Amino acid sequence: MAENYCKSYYAATANPVEPFKRLDGSLDVDVAIVGGGFTGVSTAVELAEKGVSVVLLEANRIGWGATSRNGGQITGSLSGDQAMLKQFRRVLGKGADEFVWNLRWRGHDIIRRRVETYAIRCDLKFGHMHAAFKTSHIPELETMYAAAVAHGMGGEVEMVYGKAVRDVVGTDIYAAGLINRRNMHVHSLNLCLGEANAARGLGAKIFDDSRVNEIRYGRRVELVTDGGSVRADKVLIAGNATHRLARGKLAGLLFPATLGIATTAPLPEEVAHALNPQDLAVYDTRFVLDYYRLTADKRLLFGSGTNYTGRESANVAEAMRPAIEKTFPQLKGIGIDFAWQGQDGITINRIPQLGRVSDNVFYAQGYSGHGVATSHIVGEIMASALTGNPRELDIFASARHWRLPVGRFLGNQALAIGMWYFQQREKLR
Repeated sequence: MAENYCKSYYAATANPVEPFKRLDGSLDVDVAIVGGGFTGVSTAVELAEKGVSVVLLEANRIGWGATSRNGGQITGSLSGDQAMLKQFRRVLGKGADEFVWNLRWRGHDIIRRRVETYAIRCDLKFGHMHAAFKTSHIPELETMYAAAVAHGMGGEVEMVYGKAVRDVVGTDIYAAGLINRRNMHVHSLNLCLGEANAARGLGAKIFDDSRVNEIRYGRRVELVTDGGSVRADKVLIAGNATHRLARGKLAGLLFPATLGIATTAPLPEEVAHALNPQDLAVYDTRFVLDYYRLTADKRLLFGSGTNYTGRESANVAEAMRPAIEKTFPQLKGIGIDFAWQGQDGITINRIPQLGRVSDNVFYAQGYSGHGVATSHIVGEIMASALTGNPRELDIFASARHWRLPVGRFLGNQALAIGMWYFQQREKLR
């Protein structure tokens, strides 16, 4: 039985769409996709645009998982960029540098183009600030600024320091900030629902409440659900595969980190303007960071303190409140209308995991907190691979990944210890 959306701001303000149905019967297609989050839906759009017959099967609701629980920020940051450069140079040589740089912005172009093409109403806005939490973090931002300018982005980026930061965001806790006008923020669930509706309009068959119980491998692949089955030439297991499929290949590669987000009551116009006069998305430079933005109806949507043990908080709203009030003391006691949790798929080296379970079964997972943009890039890469052009898939598949030879619980404890170490080391920089 499918689970409904969590009680998030996104679910409460989702656009109405024609309901997606449960699979009932048997279908035969070119490509079948397991998973109805951004990865699966974006791949379905790409394939449908190419004229490929495609079925997507989602166990719960379209966008039910991390897709509808995130901060809605679309940024050019790649948490595994240095690991990517090191590993991709083995395949691409010096070309790895431009390949990784272009990855930063490729998802932006896909999302912007898709929103325009299909007239998706998802509150897409431009503008972001990466905020230096300490003076010692400023050189990191200045290096990013210089790289952006060197790549022709001088008109889209700006460094602000000291009191000038206060003109950008209404808090005194930051030493500097890197403003990026190319970066965006969005209502995540409405983006995903709009894309799913677009794929359906192009001929893709999309089903929710259709959990895949078994993959039967062979020259053609069969996916079995409680209500029916799908036979396909190729299959994609799409996005943060915390389900039970392909355990032999994927076990020990991916670990869930619990995120918490709270959304305040609507703020008066003057208060919202004072907090964020340029309507930017913001996150800071800490290893475990805070991130926030204003919604279309002037609420503060605020995420903080990702928990790498995989355990959930008993009271998300109260867990978020201290970080909100530290950042914006003027919001002390503010009402919190929505608070929810979700899980990111974390990889040890932070490189997304793209590859093959077999010759005709593919997988894509592990965006380590950067999934909105990355999932759209991956959708494009996987659609190309599924239609006979695996070049970029093979670049990612060449990366070496750490596999912890323990169960998920112990793996998460090891991950949490590692994150604690980096947090302690961060206090010294």
